[in-house]
Amino acid sequence: MKKRKPKKSKNWRIIAIEFISVFTAVFLAFALNNWNENRRDNNAETKILKEISNGLKKDIEDIHINIGGHQKGILACKYWRKVIEGEAFDSDSIQVYYQSLTRDFVSIQNISGYETLKSKGLEIINNDSLRFKIISLYEYDFTTLKKFEETYYEMQFQQNYFKEINNMVSPFFVFNKAGSIEDIRFPDRLDRRTTNIFLSYLMKIEINRIFLLNYYSRIEQKVKWLLLDIENELNQ
Repeated sequence: MKKRKPKKSKNWRIIAIEFISVFTAVFLAFALNNWNENRRDNNAETKILKEISNGLKKDIEDIHINIGGHQKGILACKYWRKVIEGEAFDSDSIQVYYQSLTRDFVSIQNISGYETLKSKGLEIINNDSLRFKIISLYEYDFTTLKKFEETYYEMQFQQNYFKEINNMVSPFFVFNKAGSIEDIRFPDRLDRRTTNIFLSYLMKIEINRIFLLNYYSRIEQKVKWLLLDIENELNQ
């Protein structure tokens, strides 16, 4: 007569099957949830990188505007050296170069993409090298540039030089009926002391503008490299 298997063994087999089924269902649910989270993170990363890229393209435009302004400021220094030293100069340009001489600029950065990145968490950028370059540009390079342009005392040309220069030369301006400067006529050459003070101001302004232009050049190159890195990351 055949012996029947104990019920207990059969129950354990059912329990094992149920356990495996539950474990598999939980594992698949967890994997699906993890996949969804990764997809959301990847989508967010892509969106943020595109936003940063668009902002950097506008930053390039702003950089070019300020570079042009500082270059014009350097030309103004060269122009006023001729005026003060009694050399021939184009009187039609006197007002333009007078305005350009001590003009300051603000540093505008489009940081909305970077602010979004910080709010989502910097780690959302998977590429460590790319993440470091983004942080370095916004937290160091752009911040330093803004300080140079807007708060660093040495670079505040209007505040430091305009009043003194204006006191030296404005008594000799010739204004037209519209109130614009059309010429400058010294009764005689300025005395050596005044001339040297003026020339020292021009030297300081020119040196500092050249320094700023060099810094802008480095940042522009970094922005262009970062744009290429972002494009490569998006195309992967």
